[in-house]
Amino acid sequence: MSRAQLSDTARYLRRLGFDTPPAPTLETLGQLQRRHTAQFPFETISTLLRQPVAIDLESVERKVFEQGRGGYCYELNQLFLALLQALGFEARSITGRVVMNAPEGAWPARTHRLSLVTFDGVRYITDVGFGGMVPTAPLLLDSRDSQFTPHEPYRIDVHEDGYLLRAKVGDEWRPMYLFDLQRQEDIDYTVGNWYVCSHPDSPFMGRLMVARTGDGLRKTLNGNSYAVHRIGQESERRVIADADELMALLETEFDLRLPPRDLLRPAVMGLL
Repeated sequence: MSRAQLSDTARYLRRLGFDTPPAPTLETLGQLQRRHTAQFPFETISTLLRQPVAIDLESVERKVFEQGRGGYCYELNQLFLALLQALGFEARSITGRVVMNAPEGAWPARTHRLSLVTFDGVRYITDVGFGGMVPTAPLLLDSRDSQFTPHEPYRIDVHEDGYLLRAKVGDEWRPMYLFDLQRQEDIDYTVGNWYVCSHPDSPFMGRLMVARTGDGLRKTLNGNSYAVHRIGQESERRVIADADELMALLETEFDLRLPPRDLLRPAVMGLL
């Protein structure tokens, strides 16, 4: 797989609160992941508008840093991997199948991208592109124990075809995604991304899903349903019934710079 290089690593690091490149340690990885999920929102505005999503690194950098947007896993986790490699981490991309909210035994398309990072032979997964349930800390791959993060606990179970990531929501260990360590090439991401942003059966097509983390909380927007989930507390939920209010919420709560209103408004109106 070709290794694309960031055009401006210093700009990226500044957005994450680093004035100089940090050392490639596990502690640094944890800081980067936690800050990334708070700084760069997961969002599907492009697929809401039924626009193609370019995932070459140059296009992703332009979208995030110059257009003031976020993205989904093929964008955010590619960007994050490029940063890790620029900092000297031993890291590569892997993929998985999202089973969150799927029927038991479901075997959906391989449409999720995350990264594997290794420190002296000890392997971790790191993910900054899994929407409202994105892990906010690296997870030790070869442990079956509950692993704490700044948000929910997670657990990695061995599965007959690889691994299964679970998150503890309330008292329930809910399945998130299946994944394995199979080698991936650029064409694999191209095919998966094409399905996500173009296929009529993609769960992202015509939908608005936005998520961002904060200290002890998660903010999520699914269609016109907005929620703030605070750790250990009841979630606050409300339905947005006005297009201008919803677009303003995208700007204020998720810090997104929006496409032209005349383009976005009709799509938003369809959510109400």
